[in-house]
Amino acid sequence: MLSKQSMEGRYQISMIALDEVVPANHLVRKLEAAIDFSFIYDLVEDLYCLDNGRPSIDPVVLIKMVFIQYVFGIKSMRKTIDEIDTSVAYRWFLGFDFNKKIPHFSTFGKNYERRFKDTDLFEKIFYHILNEAIEKGFVDPSVVFIDSTHVKANANKRKFIKEAVKAETKSYQTQLEEEINEDRIVHGKKPLTPQTKAEIKEIKVSTTDPESGYYVKNEREKQFAYSFHTVCDNKGFILANQVTGGNVHDSQVINSLVDELIEKK
Repeated sequence: MLSKQSMEGRYQISMIALDEVVPANHLVRKLEAAIDFSFIYDLVEDLYCLDNGRPSIDPVVLIKMVFIQYVFGIKSMRKTIDEIDTSVAYRWFLGFDFNKKIPHFSTFGKNYERRFKDTDLFEKIFYHILNEAIEKGFVDPSVVFIDSTHVKANANKRKFIKEAVKAETKSYQTQLEEEINEDRIVHGKKPLTPQTKAEIKEIKVSTTDPESGYYVKNEREKQFAYSFHTVCDNKGFILANQVTGGNVHDSQVINSLVDELIEKK
C-alpha cells in the first residue's frame, strides 16, 4: 500500500531532552566520558576578571567548539557554528538546549586575539590530555618516531628576495664528529680536523610571509611552506611538535624535539 509521509511532524511539540536523542555510541559522548574539561578553568583564571565586566562565554565551551571543528573535520569556525546550531549531538556536548543561542562565529576569534594569543594555553591543554592518555596506557613513549609534514603557506612563490645566510649544521653533527674522533684515537689514527669555516648559502625569503621557508620537492612542487615536525609513538599519538619554515630539515630540530619530549613527559 502506498503511503505518504505527513509533514505535520515538523510542527509537533514534544517534551524531550537532548540526552534522550544523542546516540549512546556517538563520539561526543565518548569525548565527554574520557575528558574532564573542568581543568581548563584553572588554566584561564588569570585571563579573566573574576568580579567585574559582562559575563563571558564559558571558556570550556570555546575550547569544546575547537574540539568539534578539528575532531569532525569542519573547515572553518563559521561552518562549525552552523553545524552546532543544527546538531543535537553538538548542542549536547556544549550543554546548549534547543532554545540556547549559539555564539557568533567571530566570538572565538575575538577571545583568541584578546585572551589566548601569545599564551601557552593550547599547549597546556594538549599535554594535560596527553599525560592522561599515557597514564591510562593508551600511549607508549618508550619508542618514538620523528617525521614532518609540509603545509603550504599563503604566499606567492614568485614574490621573494634572496639572502645569504650561514648554513645550519645538523643538530647531531658535532656529537657525531666527536664520536668518530674518539674511535679513531682508540684505533691509533689521527683525529679529523674539525671544520671551522662557516658555509654560506643563498636562500629565498618570502616578502609576503617571511617566517615560511622555500620548499622544493621536485620540479613541479616548489612553494613557500611550513614544516610541522612531530614526535609520535608506535600507535600514532603525537607526543611533541615544532613548526618551522618549510626549508628546515628534521635533522636540524631533532635534539630540541627530544628535549621537549623529555621535559613534558
